[in-house]
Amino acid sequence: HSLKGLRIECNDCIEALRTSRAQAAATVEIRPMTNPNSPAAPTGAAPGDEADGESPACVLVFNANDPSGAGGLAGDVTAIASVGAHALPVVTGAYTRDTAEILDHFAFDEESVSEQARTILEDVPVQVIKVGFVGGPENISAVAEIAADYADVPLVAYMPNLSWWNEGQIDLYLDAFRELLLPQTTVLVGNHSTLWRWLLPDWGSDRSPTARDIAKAASELGVPYTLVTGIPLPDQFIDNVLATPQTVLGSEKFERFDAVFSGAGDTLSAALAALIASGSDLAAAATEALSYLDRCLDAGFRPGMGAVLPDRLFWAQPEDDEGEADVETTQPNLSEPPFNETRH
Repeated sequence: HSLKGLRIECNDCIEALRTSRAQAAATVEIRPMTNPNSPAAPTGAAPGDEADGESPACVLVFNANDPSGAGGLAGDVTAIASVGAHALPVVTGAYTRDTAEILDHFAFDEESVSEQARTILEDVPVQVIKVGFVGGPENISAVAEIAADYADVPLVAYMPNLSWWNEGQIDLYLDAFRELLLPQTTVLVGNHSTLWRWLLPDWGSDRSPTARDIAKAASELGVPYTLVTGIPLPDQFIDNVLATPQTVLGSEKFERFDAVFSGAGDTLSAALAALIASGSDLAAAATEALSYLDRCLDAGFRPGMGAVLPDRLFWAQPEDDEGEADVETTQPNLSEPPFNETRH
């Protein structure tokens, strides 16, 4: 049944898709997967065609262009490269924004989004699909249709805070995402408050929902794993928890930074996708991605008058030798490996 019309008439198809993905997640460790529809690697390639004899893992990324560089495709590409994978970016639209706020967004039409993705998918095997903000229900439908055609490829979906947008557009976007894309999502990433408002709108308890509560709500929509970030803790700490409805697979507690950041969610979800694509198991990938984000934020910088941006290339910055370094002559040591030093 086609997803193009934004409505799926056959509820049995939805349930079958959710069940098959949930069963696969319960029995199979998440590993990098090659698209079976991609052409086989050419035989008899000449020596030196690949610099190290093996190409980096590839991540297909759907996201909007962000001219501030805070998040969007700019953040995805940099984070993915920083941890040792290769991004295949598909532009779904463009923000009008500065470093302080998002003013507007202009979505590409679904045909252009689909053509970008399918053209590169026919050429390059991908190990993971990462979905950020795609601009509207029509593009969600296009992405969902592609994901269905490549159902063996893990999909990491990030749900950002959409409070800058019109309320009616938010509702349409979240409804389409819930119906069309969550049943095909392997790992859902989002801030605690964002996921709470979206997945548990009728939460009636006096206590805040736990990561497992949110994971249970996501699981009922077809998502086997949920990474919940920014869970408030006492004493200016926050927790970040990878969970299923049954258990907590891992958690990382960090001290809250005294700054307003932009782009943290895209950075984390892109790094997670790249690490999964490169061969890390899910729990280890989540731990490493959270550690990477923490160091990006610790080295954050403010290029304008608004938010602080993550420094996704913190490892490439020159060392400060107790203030004695000559600023004009010191250069980054580009021979040093990126954050993820393991060659997969």
